[in-house]
Amino acid sequence: MLSIGLLILAVSTVLVSGTELTFELPDNEKQCFYEDLEEGVKFDIDFQVIAGGNYDVDCFVTDPQNNVLYQERKKQYDSFSHTTILKGVYKVCFSNEFSTFSHKIVYLDFRAGEERPLLPDMNRATALTQMESACLSIHEILKVVSDSQTWYRLREAQDRIRAEDLHDRVSYWSIGETVILFVVSLGQVMMLKSFFTEKKTNVATST
Repeated sequence: MLSIGLLILAVSTVLVSGTELTFELPDNEKQCFYEDLEEGVKFDIDFQVIAGGNYDVDCFVTDPQNNVLYQERKKQYDSFSHTTILKGVYKVCFSNEFSTFSHKIVYLDFRAGEERPLLPDMNRATALTQMESACLSIHEILKVVSDSQTWYRLREAQDRIRAEDLHDRVSYWSIGETVILFVVSLGQVMMLKSFFTEKKTNVATST
């Protein structure tokens, strides 16, 4: 019986459609994503700028009639939920047009639809009540684990990109300091050598 409950739990995770992706947004450009939704469908959007510039981006969402449902400028991260009133294509756009040099890397999580019950007639009083409760508890824990893994992946990506950028800066600075020290040392050697050369010339003239 336990294996049947876990099988239903695994199948239920596929019932909610979703898109999770990470994409590059060049400077002075805009990228849009489209989703065809039915009327009365709830969708959720989570986004976060992982790398680039000040870690900010413009975002807006429109319905099939181009009515703006959500619009924010220079956001590092945000969430948005909406239940569709019209059937048609909904558009989610990210803009980096305000940036001249910085490319951005953006994470997007788009989920549409309501999650269905794990088991039919969950409220019925049967011998499976304890099993249903266990399935619900496991399902909720798995959702928390999934969200935590996503959050940790984003933090790891941000920290790794910052660490790589800091490593490059330290490397360039170290190379620059090495070149400067080499030039200064060579200049000092040449200066000391010129002092001894002048003395030898003066001695030869006096004799």
